Amino acid sequence: MFRRTFWFTTGVAAGVWATTKVNRKLKQLTPEHLAVAAANKALEAGGRLKDRAVDFALEVRDNMAQREAELGDALGLNAPVDRELPAPRLYAVIENRSRPPYAEGLTYKTYPYNRNEDH
Repeated sequence: MFRRTFWFTTGVAAGVWATTKVNRKLKQLTPEHLAVAAANKALEAGGRLKDRAVDFALEVRDNMAQREAELGDALGLNAPVDRELPAPRLYAVIENRSRPPYAEGLTYKTYPYNRNEDH
């Protein structure tokens, strides 16, 4: 008799446990619950993506400033100016260099190119 009662109680407990598990799973699979779960996951993923994008942009900005400083040092742009700037340069007189330098004594006749004379 005790044996039958034990197995009956065990079966009832297993049935209640299984029914509870199945009902919970069915409740999780309703369209409303699935929509809420998907929205929560999307918000979490969007937050993580935004944080990564902000971190990346800040890292790029820091590295850009560092590289700019390195290039400025290499080119001497960041050096302090402790000397006076030179006077502005005067422009040299522009010579007529239309003739080649080897033909100084020769005179040239120029013939205008007229397309009407070709016909």
